[in-house]
Amino acid sequence: MDDVRLKSLHEFEEIINYKFLDKQLLNTALTHSSYARGQEDHQPYNERLEFLGDSILSMIISFHLFSRLKDISEGQMTRIRANIVCEKSLYDIAKRLKIGDYIYLSKGEENTGGRKRVSILADAVEALIAAIYLDGGMEKAEKFVLTVMKENIESSIKNRMYNDYKSFLQEYVQKHNMGIIEYKLLSERGPDHSKEFQMAVFLNDKLIGEGTGKSKKDAQQSAARNAIASIGLIHE
Repeated sequence: MDDVRLKSLHEFEEIINYKFLDKQLLNTALTHSSYARGQEDHQPYNERLEFLGDSILSMIISFHLFSRLKDISEGQMTRIRANIVCEKSLYDIAKRLKIGDYIYLSKGEENTGGRKRVSILADAVEALIAAIYLDGGMEKAEKFVLTVMKENIESSIKNRMYNDYKSFLQEYVQKHNMGIIEYKLLSERGPDHSKEFQMAVFLNDKLIGEGTGKSKKDAQQSAARNAIASIGLIHE
């Protein structure tokens, strides 16, 4: 590893707020296969680290959600985790950390936009997580993940976990043996091309929420959301 590359890695360490004991681990995490395969010395590249990092990331996020969300079902946690560890989320992290400026790519890959390619940058984040784990242990890896992904985690928990309010409400009621959920159409207004529906949701024949929408499905979702708020699971 030459001095220019070493200086570049030091700069990147400042960005991620982690100092590697083994700089070669970081170098490997930031080396794409297209570059390594063009080198005579068979330089290691980040695909094996990516494989490990995927599992480490999933475990860290799974434990965080399990510990934090006491009343959320397995299905809900799975969906929240999927939002956090998806390629788009990892790509957002990569852009924030400027990984595209530091990753080794072949000239061909670079000339075709590799430094901005979603898959390359997302994979590099997973490789980086594995490199930190191997260099400093699980505690360091967990601190890094929960720090750089804090915004993504909070967004997924507060906003995306209720994307399907109707399913969430049904799962919550079933899990806590609360009874039977039923939706009823209260009214239907407007011309055919611009209908507005008003739906009500009942729990054991007790009204717990109402909502409106341009379709019956949308109105049910709105009613379910208001029901969830009335139960106290989210705050308006």
